[in-house]
Amino acid sequence: MIEIKELTKSFGPKEVLDGVSLSISEGQVFGLVGINGAGKSTLLRLISGVYKPDNGCVLIDGENVFDNPQAKSKLFFLPDEPFYGHKITPRNIINEYKVFYDLDEKKYFEIVNSFKLPLDKSMFNFSKGMKRQVFIALAISIKPKYLLLDEAFDGLDPLARMYAKNYLLELTQNGSTVIISSHSLRELSDICNSYGLIDNKKVGFSYIDGQITTYHKYQTAFAKEPKEEDFKFEYLKYNQTKRIVEFLSYSDIDKFTKEISPYNPLIIDEINVDFEERFVLEVKDGDLK
Repeated sequence: MIEIKELTKSFGPKEVLDGVSLSISEGQVFGLVGINGAGKSTLLRLISGVYKPDNGCVLIDGENVFDNPQAKSKLFFLPDEPFYGHKITPRNIINEYKVFYDLDEKKYFEIVNSFKLPLDKSMFNFSKGMKRQVFIALAISIKPKYLLLDEAFDGLDPLARMYAKNYLLELTQNGSTVIISSHSLRELSDICNSYGLIDNKKVGFSYIDGQITTYHKYQTAFAKEPKEEDFKFEYLKYNQTKRIVEFLSYSDIDKFTKEISPYNPLIIDEINVDFEERFVLEVKDGDLK
């Protein structure tokens, strides 16, 4: 288990994280979401022991990770832009990593071949997506107990993204825990068990596993353009475009129909709740109030 306790980190006068606490259980895929500059990379570097926290601590299986080789040996951190030499190719890069890790070469080449990458061409001329594919293959073939990926799918085409997610899920089935940071929640919606949203130096924690609150979204239309203050029932979110009004509500269709009927809507139509909208609501209902 990864335990983060009252973590703070600043760079000079800029405070990036302030009192972050959360636990990440084993065998899951955890999505770390936030806008660019929110502190995702900083938090991953703190979890991996690259950075020393100003206050608080990160525990890997009960051991403080900073300046602790034994704890660090259980994890692998893949940054957004990993270092590689000018003459490095997908074939020979494994020689550098084999010095430090018990790397599964068969698995590595299986993944690289599935990505259809040229084995003997210099990675210096690869696109960002191709480079990401090589390093994802390395990370998975190392089979760490804890795998930390910073913007793992950035630059990957849809097919490569699908392959990468399948390999990551296979890794978790063998007991590994995967943490993936991204600025796009939708990019993680089909792989993660739970999520943390970095906002205003804090991390809100939410499960999206069928045990969350049920939200409903309705599109309504009226003969005359209404005003928001006209509606006296409770709802979570209101969005209006002239005579068309969208409501986000806890109410199911029967209850909502009773609530809206006194206002004589011409149309009541239930529509899908956007995944990101749903997640943000969950976090607001939880840790980030």
